[in-house]
Amino acid sequence: MYHSRFKNSHYKAGYHYGQMLLKNNKRIDKNQTFVISEERKAFAKKCLPYYQEFYPEILEEIKGIAEGQNISYEDMYTFLLSMYCFEFNNKCTCFAFSTENEIILGRNSDFLVALEQLYMNCLYSLDDVYAFNGNTTAFIEMEDGVNEYGLAVGLTFVYPYIIQPGLNAGMLVRYLLEKCQTTDEAIVCLKRLPIASSQTLTIADKQGHIIIVECNCEHVIVIDPNENENFVVTTNHFRSQQLKKYINMNIDDWKSHIRYDVAYHALKNNSQLYSLEFAKDILTGKYGFMCQYDRKTGADTVWSVVYDIKNKKIWRVEGNPSRKEYKEDQRFKWR
Repeated sequence: MYHSRFKNSHYKAGYHYGQMLLKNNKRIDKNQTFVISEERKAFAKKCLPYYQEFYPEILEEIKGIAEGQNISYEDMYTFLLSMYCFEFNNKCTCFAFSTENEIILGRNSDFLVALEQLYMNCLYSLDDVYAFNGNTTAFIEMEDGVNEYGLAVGLTFVYPYIIQPGLNAGMLVRYLLEKCQTTDEAIVCLKRLPIASSQTLTIADKQGHIIIVECNCEHVIVIDPNENENFVVTTNHFRSQQLKKYINMNIDDWKSHIRYDVAYHALKNNSQLYSLEFAKDILTGKYGFMCQYDRKTGADTVWSVVYDIKNKKIWRVEGNPSRKEYKEDQRFKWR
């Protein structure tokens, strides 16, 4: 996993990153995942006005990376703005729980083994937005993270049964981390923003307000903990009645329903154990199938992270948590 720091303006941060890669003979457009097609170009162009209206600074960062890499800006934004709308290989498990003593968000990122050397942990501290610590299988876009105000967000991807121009999954996570201090603020933003892809977002803040948001281009459904429960959990399928019709049953969801059941029952039946170590135990598969993939198939858990919001700590495994140890990331400055 690469570790990168970003500072100054969005444009300068992007330019510095693109130039740094180029100086080390690394070209983003030479990566096997850098797919540009006429379909994606047309879709990204339709997305562009929404980014110009709602998130113009992220376009400046994309432009900076493109210029730092000497790559076409159109190709760069096509690649990034169409992401999560045409592929469906990234899978994950995410949950959160809250008690008087604990506010925890935990997430496993399950993805392709062939690309695991490209994954990034990022420390962002840019002008006029909130600083955050996040992880991604791409760049610019985030898949989980926590910001300086203790707002944590985790993405789980759902196959895009329908798409419309708007902000995609990784951009939504990045937007919330940069713009919101609380879960309530995040809900307001998600109901206002045009959404391109299909996903669930697990959100927790330092007040202990935890939710799942299931959303696509047609619906934004906020799911609170059930009565007498203080946890939420999600994997790579929708559970709300409004969104179940958008589930594609013909794809490999990497045992999404099994992972959901394991995490749900562990959290449902062990509330007396809620702690940092309990979160790690769920993610490492001690309560059932969670990350026990056969790497020979090309799939594995490529990182695992626990955001301990109450105690302002981040614990991460760079690899499969059933085989590697969590290490505390002490670099981030919380408020």
